[in-house]
Amino acid sequence: MLELTTRIDSDYQVKEGEIHDTLTLPYELRIRGRLKATTDKGHAVGLFLDRGPVMRHGDLLKASSGEIIQVCAADEPVTTAYIENGLPLGRLCYHLGNRHVTLALGSDDDGRYWVRFPPDYVLEELAELLGATLIHHEAPFDPESGAYAQAGREHSHDHNHEHHSHGHSHDSHSHSHNNLTEGHSDNDGHHHAH
Repeated sequence: MLELTTRIDSDYQVKEGEIHDTLTLPYELRIRGRLKATTDKGHAVGLFLDRGPVMRHGDLLKASSGEIIQVCAADEPVTTAYIENGLPLGRLCYHLGNRHVTLALGSDDDGRYWVRFPPDYVLEELAELLGATLIHHEAPFDPESGAYAQAGREHSHDHNHEHHSHGHSHDSHSHSHNNLTEGHSDNDGHHHAH
C-alpha cells in the first residue's frame, strides 16, 4: 500500500511522466486527511495527511516511497444553477453563501456562469426564486476554498466553532444583530465576521 503523506505545493512544476497514478474521489472524501482508497489504476493507498485543507481537483500528493499521485474530483450528484451574469449572479451567490453552504463557481465554454451545490430542495427553491434555472446532473464538485484557506489559514469565528459546521442557523437566532435594545450588545463576545 502506498502511504500518501505529503501535499505537494501548487507551484510545483510536474515533469512529463512524473505522475504515477490518479486518485478520483467525491468531495466528501476529499475533505478527509485519513483515508484508505484505491487509485484509478488499482493501487491501494492510505492517506496520512495534515488535517484542514480540502484536496482540490489537480492537487498532487507524494507517497513516503516517492510516487506522485494526482487527485481528481469525481462526478457526483449536483445541482447547477444558471443565472444572468452581473447583479443576479452576485445576488444568488450572496444569498446561498448566507446559508453557509459550500459552493462551486464556474463558467461554460459559451461564457455562461454557474453556481453548483449538492442537491438540496431548500437551496434549489431559493435559487429559483432569485431567477436561476436549475439542472440536476452528475459533475465534479470542486467548491471554492474561500479567501481564508487561500491565505493559508483556517477560518473560524471568535466563539469557537468552525464556519462550515454551525450547529444553528443564523435565521433562527433569538436576537437580531441590528437590535441593541433587547440586552444584546456587540461587546458580549458573540461576533460574526462575515
